[in-house]
Amino acid sequence: MSNITPSQTVGPYFKYGLTPGNDYAWNDAFSNDLVTPDVSGDRIRIVGQVFDGEGKVIPDAMMEIWQADAQGRFADPQDTRAAPNAAFKGFGRCGADKSGGFEFRTVKPGPVPAPNGKPQAPHILLAVFARGMTQQAITRIYFADEAANAADPILALVPAERRATLIATREPDNAATYRFDVHLQGDRETVFFDV
Repeated sequence: MSNITPSQTVGPYFKYGLTPGNDYAWNDAFSNDLVTPDVSGDRIRIVGQVFDGEGKVIPDAMMEIWQADAQGRFADPQDTRAAPNAAFKGFGRCGADKSGGFEFRTVKPGPVPAPNGKPQAPHILLAVFARGMTQQAITRIYFADEAANAADPILALVPAERRATLIATREPDNAATYRFDVHLQGDRETVFFDV
């Protein structure tokens, strides 16, 4: 008779594993600042908090984003439209602070083609890792000021009453800052995708 190995969760995280910004004697592999000197496009900030099902903040979650550049090109060999000499890689990582808060500094992505070739609205992919989860949760960040949202094929798959959970809104006091809160469960649960 064999024993079944119990499942494990993806946190809490050690600060060392969050590429903490020179708190340790090694170069960080990733950061929450994706802006490079050669990047073009509108520079933005995405700020938010991560909440559990009871509305309490999660202070030790980790977020990763992956996105296209302002022209809708990914820094990936499969994207033959990408500019191979660009330093912008479109990948960032950060940990939540004590208030569950996170921030990314990046550029607003351009529209990218769907598998059928039609354009998707500008968006950023977001992976959320948190304690008690056996795998990351994947979602998208869309922008409230994008008319292209109305024709986006992925947003169209989401029930109308839940789409707002995928939309980042501009902060009233700073036009370059978008707010996107993540609710892992509960009445305001963010829509997550099976990938």
